[in-house]
Amino acid sequence: MAETASKTASLLSRRQNNIPRGIVTAHPVVAAKANGSELWDVEGRRYLDFVGGIGVLNIGHNHPRVVEAVKAQLDDVTHACFQVVGYEPYIALSEKLNGLVGDGYKSVFFTTGAEAVENAVKIARGYTNRPAVIAFRGGFHGRTLLGITLTGMSQPYKQNFGPFAPEVFHIPFPNAYHGVTTEDALAALEEVFATEAMPERVAAIIIEPVQGDGGFVAAPVDFMQALREITKKHGIVLIADEIQTGFGRTGKMFGFQHSGIEPDLVTVAKSLAGGFPLSGVVGKAEIIDAPLPGGLGGTYGGNAISCAAALAVLEAFEQDNLLENGRQRATELKAGLESLQQKYDFVGEVRGLGFMLAMEIVKDRKSKAPDADHTQRILDEACRGGLLVIKCGVQRNVVRFLAPLVTTSEQIQEALAIVDKALAAA
Repeated sequence: MAETASKTASLLSRRQNNIPRGIVTAHPVVAAKANGSELWDVEGRRYLDFVGGIGVLNIGHNHPRVVEAVKAQLDDVTHACFQVVGYEPYIALSEKLNGLVGDGYKSVFFTTGAEAVENAVKIARGYTNRPAVIAFRGGFHGRTLLGITLTGMSQPYKQNFGPFAPEVFHIPFPNAYHGVTTEDALAALEEVFATEAMPERVAAIIIEPVQGDGGFVAAPVDFMQALREITKKHGIVLIADEIQTGFGRTGKMFGFQHSGIEPDLVTVAKSLAGGFPLSGVVGKAEIIDAPLPGGLGGTYGGNAISCAAALAVLEAFEQDNLLENGRQRATELKAGLESLQQKYDFVGEVRGLGFMLAMEIVKDRKSKAPDADHTQRILDEACRGGLLVIKCGVQRNVVRFLAPLVTTSEQIQEALAIVDKALAAA
């Protein structure tokens, strides 16, 4: 055992010596293999992985459909750059994805979520010929300069990385637990229009249907519908950032579908390609066609292997009943977390949408004061118990659960038992 333990220590030491401190690894675990909702470290210890690459593995680790598709694509074309020559996986994926979002959409592919967000803003500005963008406090939209400008949290993302991109404004996001209503958020939007950016100067409003890193806070249906009406009234492009909420995470294929609206642009990434780097913007044809030829692209964007993987992901959704399994497991996980909330006074709220669930850790329910230190102790105890989870929230006091949609009922119960022990120990 000492020999295997020293392998982890050696790898973590090598990491310390060669990788900058700015990139944090949540747990002192070095993965050796993974399958479905489970991961094994270099010592052979098994973990339930309820992080899934931070929402990347909605269909689980090493899904056989994805593995098979990638192996087949390796024998054909690995990379050619779509700006040089076309290839069928890119075209076929755009056809499927457009149909999932709605009628009259087109799509373009990139590599990372931040790239998708930046290109969505470019497209909106190109279409409207306006400069301003409105985002939300608590929102997360990437780590590039524009990404962190749009992101509505100062730490750890903004640090001393400014000056930031101009013409970006933030308003509150509705949060019933902390007393921010739909009316409050809409009033703040009108105030921005009146004092900082006239609506005829606003290119886009970008919103996560459920804030991811901001704490798994779902936008109320009436708020999403009001935003849609306001943006239509003023000719503003509405961007739904579905990078974390997309592909079954909320119980529907996309989070915006819960409110019955039709966004102008949709950003996708994370679980699109089952662990392979791929992102995209899906948009109404008249809007996404606004940039002139050459205005969109990227060397690796829509890589052939990633597109093949994404086609396999969509095939899994079509044939493997993933949405229904995710909804059933979500019901079980939420019920278990709510039971733990009743047991522990420092679990202030259990919330989320579909299988995108979280619990907010506070000093006590009366004060609702955030307790980030306690949250970290819970994560550490859960890891020791064999469950991988991470934190989120503006105050980093929210435990988030992103279990793959292939998770079994038995695994949900196992995870809840580990969480119970972690809450007690921490």
